[in-house]
Amino acid sequence: MENSNVWYITGASKGIGRSLVHQLLSQGKKVAATSRNLAAFSDIENENFLPIEVDLTNDTSIAISLEKTQKHFGRIDVIINNAGYGIGGAIEELSEQEIADNFNVNFFAVVKVVQQALPYLRSQHSGHIINISSIAGFAPGLGWSIYSAAKFAVTGLSESLANDLKPLGIRVTAVLPGWFRTNFAKPDSIAYSSKQIEDYHFLRTAHQKMNDIDGKQLGNPDKVAQAFIQLVQTENPPPLLFLGSDAYQRAKDKNVQLLKEMEQWKELSSSTNFE
Repeated sequence: MENSNVWYITGASKGIGRSLVHQLLSQGKKVAATSRNLAAFSDIENENFLPIEVDLTNDTSIAISLEKTQKHFGRIDVIINNAGYGIGGAIEELSEQEIADNFNVNFFAVVKVVQQALPYLRSQHSGHIINISSIAGFAPGLGWSIYSAAKFAVTGLSESLANDLKPLGIRVTAVLPGWFRTNFAKPDSIAYSSKQIEDYHFLRTAHQKMNDIDGKQLGNPDKVAQAFIQLVQTENPPPLLFLGSDAYQRAKDKNVQLLKEMEQWKELSSSTNFE
């Protein structure tokens, strides 16, 4: 996309979102960044920066934030749905409220932002929507059933939107990151089920591995912005982008296993056809 100067980023107060803000501003991009609390941006002073307080569970709040961005910068070129948090636990340990809260932020907020942003992008006949999923939204790990389900939904939505919106000149990519050296493993980005069942003790061991890797992750968040700039400037960007060598390998391993299982069960798959 030739014009990619105005970026709208949700969940920009920390992690990859925060790094994106700094790196994009350093390259002269115009950035509207959202957070639940504007104090998170008190240290950023740049004429190309527009901080906006947004409740991503509220349609009106999202609509106002996009309207402010359009009025301030005159257009919106890139939408990045970055807000999200992880929740660990077995499905029968998680309460209805814990499940709903996670889906509201990780999935339904993405839907709301896309719905509110599309009128602006359609009027330009251009734009790129980047939805941050997770490698867990393609090849899930142990102990993150609901988080993985929400991210699978983001991945599936993005692939469908890529087809639906291409004729309108709007591109869509789901980015599925692996491990990046951010605060994602810390308590402000990860929650666990309040209820714990002893039979699932092995999940606690799996969760501990995430704490052990904190500070040793392969991914450099300061390199994400350049990858995204390259992505939006590509004429035919992919619907799915696995970000990080660990995410790439995990996805590749799953594809190999999937093809193997498909061949193994090919006869049964075909057994339901009319003779």
